[in-house]
Amino acid sequence: MATDPSAGHIRLTSHPGQGAVGAPPIRWGAADPELRGPVVGTTTNRSQRNVVGTHSGSYGVYRALAVAAGNLPRGHRADLTNTAPTDLIGPYPQWGEPERIVSIDPWGASVQHVYADWIARGYDIRPTIAVTKAHVHLPEIKQAIAFQRLAIDGRVLHDDASAAVTKIAVEPVWWLPGVARRFGVSEGELRRALFEETGGMYPELVTRSDIEVFLPPIGGQTLYVFGDVRALADPTVTLTARVHDECNGSDVFGSDICTCRPYLTHAIEECIQGAQRGGVGLIAYSRKEGRALGEVTKFLVYNARKRQEGGDRADKYFLRTECVAGVQDMRFQELMPDVLHWLGIQKIHRLVSMSNDKFDAITGSGIEVGERVKIPEALVPADARVEMEAKIAAGYFTPDGRVPTADELAQVKGRGLS
Repeated sequence: MATDPSAGHIRLTSHPGQGAVGAPPIRWGAADPELRGPVVGTTTNRSQRNVVGTHSGSYGVYRALAVAAGNLPRGHRADLTNTAPTDLIGPYPQWGEPERIVSIDPWGASVQHVYADWIARGYDIRPTIAVTKAHVHLPEIKQAIAFQRLAIDGRVLHDDASAAVTKIAVEPVWWLPGVARRFGVSEGELRRALFEETGGMYPELVTRSDIEVFLPPIGGQTLYVFGDVRALADPTVTLTARVHDECNGSDVFGSDICTCRPYLTHAIEECIQGAQRGGVGLIAYSRKEGRALGEVTKFLVYNARKRQEGGDRADKYFLRTECVAGVQDMRFQELMPDVLHWLGIQKIHRLVSMSNDKFDAITGSGIEVGERVKIPEALVPADARVEMEAKIAAGYFTPDGRVPTADELAQVKGRGLS
């Protein structure tokens, strides 16, 4: 139990002592990091915590298991020596616009620097974003070189056919008032749904209205940048980009029931070409397996689609998903543009995606989109053509990248593909 002086009553909380006693305030959207305040999601000193949840998303459960098994000392503090980003990103004007970025911490990559005084005073502040350099090796890139679609230049593409990238890992940090407004619901409704649908894992969501930041137990994003990271924020430099949602079966194992890996590798090829021509390329990869329904649900839907009368059909594609999951898609692209604003992006000249949901989310957030690049017909696996037809029928995208007209949708419905 703890006393809430502002409310004048006793309320339940699992964060005794938190509040004015040591937890720094978070003023979301403040352009100055000191005024904004650090995000403290560690458990080494609970009086310092100013968020619901802990760092590392779903991996926090593995951390707890390691502590329980005796492999990780309770209260371990990370030694952040030499962990600073390899590339300086920002700050950009969007960082000081509280409604522009609501699902990641703009200052999460630079806590070692901007919050050095807090760390020196004993606050256990961890980065929520890491920036490093790497090389990626893909058989599709070797094939593109062999067919002379790509050429080794020694800068973007090396002699061993590897591509040089800046690689960025981003953990989710949700500012609940902003997330609620993004989805058009009240903060109370959002908090209650998060509390109830996680089985009451986080009672602070409904008992600590003074804590506005939540570290959700979900996967984050990985960004792969081809070329100069700073060029992403320059609208005069041609930016080729793809926002890709995770599909383990296709992306990693090459399953041919969807176009995910072919589209991803095609986008990487386009990004490399763009960087070689003086532009910059970006792949933003989000952990939203199976339209954020999860892989178990996805495989159940595969079975349901293929075993139904008449086999796998475009007109039943989303219906079978909804029968199993209760909803067709839970990716909700509303939060997706946040990372683009964190990078300072104002214009995507070539968007390697035909998804209207993604296009609408990006342009609706104030980022201009030029050309939309579709997957070449030759890269669509035979077993994935049902998916393509179903998405066109559902209005996910049109073959030429336009939003389908009412007449086009009526024609599709007339063919039994609604």
